[in-house]
Amino acid sequence: MKVELRHNPSSAVARCVLAGGESVRVETGAMVAHSAGVTLEAKAEGGILAGLKRSVLSGESFFVSTFTAPASGGWVDVAPSLPGDMLALPIVPDRPYFISRGGWIANSAGVRVESQWGGFANLFGGEGGFGLRAEGQGDVVVGVFGAIDVFDLPAGEQVSIDTGHVVAYDLAMQFTIRRAVSGRSLQSLKSGEGLVFDFTGPGRILLQTRNPRAFASWTASVSSG
Repeated sequence: MKVELRHNPSSAVARCVLAGGESVRVETGAMVAHSAGVTLEAKAEGGILAGLKRSVLSGESFFVSTFTAPASGGWVDVAPSLPGDMLALPIVPDRPYFISRGGWIANSAGVRVESQWGGFANLFGGEGGFGLRAEGQGDVVVGVFGAIDVFDLPAGEQVSIDTGHVVAYDLAMQFTIRRAVSGRSLQSLKSGEGLVFDFTGPGRILLQTRNPRAFASWTASVSSG
């Protein structure tokens, strides 16, 4: 599968170009268009229990749409729900990634994506604790709110990131969770910041420049006002 991006960075659409007989798995509702002859099958990937884990715990759809190209090949256009950029994230054997809720849009046939407990850090960070683990060989199409920032940290280098801006990270990385102002809940509240991740390299982190939770809170405040 080859991924071609257009209309980025503010309203990105990813075209997944498929060879003859090749398939791509797509989040339900993310398909924009596809070429003639491409077939669709929607099912609970991995069975009912896996579908429930994906929908209830990871915030994704119960069903996964699988598009398969005819012998002549084809393409499928996909896009996220929120306005922003997209990225084809390469997945290689023995280097799985954790993808936060709502970030996964599609993946090539050689990649396995399943629900995973992200640890108490994600739970306390407001991400629900669960996300998606992507492993295998191929690409995962990731969608973000706003633009994408990519941090490639060398060994030993550290960075602190607000939990609402983290989209995906290399599972080989070490990280901890803390208040933005260490040990002071009131000071964190005054600063307008909550919890942050401290990541330590080596590894890659994907960020989104806008925070969906902050946007939802702002929308609610405007509507109620």
